[in-house]
Amino acid sequence: MGQEQQPGRRTLLGAAAALSAAGAVTLGAGGTAQAAPRRADRTTGRGGGGGRHELPTPCVIAHRGTSGYRPEHTLGSYQLALDMGADIIEQDLVPTKDGHLVCRHENDITATTDVADHPEFASRKATKTVDGQKLTGWFTEDFTLKELKTLRAKERIPQTRQHNTLYDGHWEVPTFEEVLDWAEEQSRRGGRRVWLHIETKHPTYFRELGLGLEKPLARLLRRYGRHKAHSPNFVQSFEPSSIRTLSKLVDCPGVVLLSGLDSRPWDFVEANDPRTVADLVEPEGLRWIADFAQGIGPTLELVIPRNEDGTLGDPTDLVRDAHAQRLVLHPYTVRNENTFLPADFRKGDDPNAYGDAFGVFKRYFATGIDGLFSDNCDTALLAAADFRDDG
Repeated sequence: MGQEQQPGRRTLLGAAAALSAAGAVTLGAGGTAQAAPRRADRTTGRGGGGGRHELPTPCVIAHRGTSGYRPEHTLGSYQLALDMGADIIEQDLVPTKDGHLVCRHENDITATTDVADHPEFASRKATKTVDGQKLTGWFTEDFTLKELKTLRAKERIPQTRQHNTLYDGHWEVPTFEEVLDWAEEQSRRGGRRVWLHIETKHPTYFRELGLGLEKPLARLLRRYGRHKAHSPNFVQSFEPSSIRTLSKLVDCPGVVLLSGLDSRPWDFVEANDPRTVADLVEPEGLRWIADFAQGIGPTLELVIPRNEDGTLGDPTDLVRDAHAQRLVLHPYTVRNENTFLPADFRKGDDPNAYGDAFGVFKRYFATGIDGLFSDNCDTALLAAADFRDDG
């Protein structure tokens, strides 16, 4: 991957992040960044044409919708997130055999649909290697959209979220275009545009199959007027090259997702780029990201690592270093159940019971992050409001 400069790509989205220590920033009609008190909103869109879209700081991103309460990536999950007041709602995109973009966290739909109950699709079961991982199941790229629409969504982790199984079979797998239609309708009803956080999943893998994600995504964003600098959405990916490609197709802000320190983005693996996430979170790596993106989405452990005993340690310098490069930070993911929480915030012995999620939110918000993904956006919203009030 090249490191060429792209003049004009950086915007006041980044300027807002750089000023986070001083308080919130808003974008005035003339396109100038203006400091504001801590409790004011900070722009997270990009300036131009007098446009203004604001999000609170910290903002709450509904991870796959309200996946703590409804099967993930369904219109029911998205609607509940919006009803709860989530600031942004996330979609993960994978393609069908005939090139439609659908919302699934993975192209392997074995755990998130009832495909195994459809004898007409038994022969579609396959073993594939996706980003170096060998998987056996059913995959979206082997189904046309018409075929996929005969399936119904179900809870991915029923042992942990048994109450979500009540909704198994209630919703179809939505296309991204259906989500865009839903967002437009909800925007008209609610009087404010619905923010989306849109991820390209396994883009190198799909590009090699002739099912590239970036151009179809860009076409849809343009069709719905969501391709502009101040449009209410982010595009995100674990593969930096996908965000670089999108930055040439649309003007909405891009976010590079970052996994564990020892991991390598799959496009780096394919390109024989030796860098790891540990390299990308160093100042030099963050400067490189800032050439074509406006934010990062690090795993929580890159912001506050866990100790060997599973308790939370001390914050790293990532927030400071990313803000110095005018990058916003949207870490992932806080969940309410004990099994997902740091050891010092668990309550009782039941791994599926709720622990002290409020305490975890407080620790992460205190680092100065700009937003946070959560499966339980109602809890996250209340924690964010408490944090702003305390500030």
